[in-house]
Amino acid sequence: MLFVEANGARIPSIGLGTWELSGRLAARVVEQALRLGYRHIDTAQAYENEREVGDGLRASGVRRDDIFLTTKVWTNHFAPHDLERSVKESLARMRLSSVDLLLLHWPNSHVPLAETLGALSHAKTMGLTRHIGVSNFTVALIEQAVASSPEPLVCNQVEYHPYLNQAKVRAACDQHGLALVAYSPIAKGRIKTDRTLAEIGRTHRKSPAQVCLRWLVQQNVAAIPRTSRVERLSENIEIFDFELSDDEMGRIAALAKPQGRLTDFGFAPKWD
Repeated sequence: MLFVEANGARIPSIGLGTWELSGRLAARVVEQALRLGYRHIDTAQAYENEREVGDGLRASGVRRDDIFLTTKVWTNHFAPHDLERSVKESLARMRLSSVDLLLLHWPNSHVPLAETLGALSHAKTMGLTRHIGVSNFTVALIEQAVASSPEPLVCNQVEYHPYLNQAKVRAACDQHGLALVAYSPIAKGRIKTDRTLAEIGRTHRKSPAQVCLRWLVQQNVAAIPRTSRVERLSENIEIFDFELSDDEMGRIAALAKPQGRLTDFGFAPKWD
C-alpha cells in the first residue's frame, strides 16, 4: 500500500468510501474491506452509518492503530460548541475514543470559518482526532482556511476523476502542503464504458476502474471508491502492480469535460 503524506499524516492511497452504505451491509463491507487489506475507511455524520462503520472495524479483527479512519462534521454543527458536541456523539456512535482525520464536510458561509476552524483545532488538541482537514473547499476557501486554522490542515477531500479537471485545487493543495483525497474517483461508475480507459486497461490487463484509480494514485492523490459489492473491493485495491506511462496519464487527463462534476448542491461554493 502506498501513502500520501501531508503535515504529519500518512493517508493510505486507497480507502473505502461508505456514502449510501447503511445497516448491516455497511458493517459487512467495512469488515470485508479491512480483511482484504484496506486500511483507510471514510465515513461522515451525514451518512448516518458511523455506528455500523464502527461495528465493521471491530468485526474485522484488525488493530485500531493500523486503521486510518475519517469522519466529517456536517454543516449545521459548525458553531464551536455544537461542533465539539457533535464530534463526541460521532465517537460514541463508533464506540471509539478518537478518529484519525476529522473534516469539515462542506463550507458553510453562515458561520465564520475562523470560528469553525478554531473549534476543529480544539477537537484535535482535546485528542478527539489525530488530524484535521476540509472537504469541498475551493482555492479561495483553502487559502482562507490555511490562514485562519490554529492547527495544520492535512487535506482537502473533493470530487476528482478523469471527467473533472481539478488542476487549480490540486495546485492550491500542493502550495499549502495539503493532500488531495478524491471521492467519486470512478465517476460513480460512469467510467466502466469509457473506450480510452478500456483500451489502456487492455494493455495492462486491468479494468477501467483500476486504470482510473491508478491514474489518481500516480498523481499522489488518495482515492476512496465506494462500493457495496464485495467482489469490487478486491478489484479496487489491486492497482499497485502496474504503472501508467506519461502518455497514458495524459490521455486520461484529456477526458475532462466542462460539465464533468457529478456532485453539486444548492449550498455548494462557487466552484473553480
